[in-house]
Amino acid sequence: MPPTEAVDAQQVTNGPSHRRDGRALGYAVVLGLLIVSYGLCAIQPSTDPSPWAFLPMLATVAMVFYVTRARHLVQRVSWVVLSVAGAAAVVASLFGIDGPLLAIPLSVASMIALLVAPWAIIAHQVTRRGLDLEALLAAVTAYILVGMFFAFVYNLMSQVSASPLFGEESLDSLGNQLFFSFTALTTTGYGNLVPVGPGGQAVAVAEAITGQLFLITAVARIMRGASAKRAITTNPPADT
Repeated sequence: MPPTEAVDAQQVTNGPSHRRDGRALGYAVVLGLLIVSYGLCAIQPSTDPSPWAFLPMLATVAMVFYVTRARHLVQRVSWVVLSVAGAAAVVASLFGIDGPLLAIPLSVASMIALLVAPWAIIAHQVTRRGLDLEALLAAVTAYILVGMFFAFVYNLMSQVSASPLFGEESLDSLGNQLFFSFTALTTTGYGNLVPVGPGGQAVAVAEAITGQLFLITAVARIMRGASAKRAITTNPPADT
């Protein structure tokens, strides 16, 4: 084989591997940004989301779009909504505006960001084959995004409701809403935080069902990918 053809063949062989490594690194960056966003939201002592916690969330969505190569229409619509909300949040914070005028738009924008991002990851991963680091990081990242999405559903409910989400005896804060969201998503149920209204209880039930379905489909996807990879390794395609 001529040297040029050998180099081309080597590039073809290494191309998919390099892309997988790059996407795995991209998902690792997304997960890191997500942890930062979670931490900034968890330390909030009230139900009002912090504008500075929203900015890492925007960076998370941007990285998800980059890694998953989401459709341009989805990116444009999402960026219009999220950019306007982000700019308004920063301006409102600089001028000292707080309360529902800032909290409700931030909560809605956060819900949109945390809903679009996991769907982009799922749509990207459903077409892949093979069990690797990228698949595991993508599943973990999407799972955390779903839990944070429901946390902001609770947050929006608390913003528009006159009564506290967890009743008068429990502190209603964004940190507690995040904690309760993940206990509901994982069906852990410590019992220290319980929504008192039928709306919050209905969302908690929906989140618990979503969490179980996500785990079932994620495990099925990983096992299917692992089986496909073993089949290809055991029975490689015949050379033509």
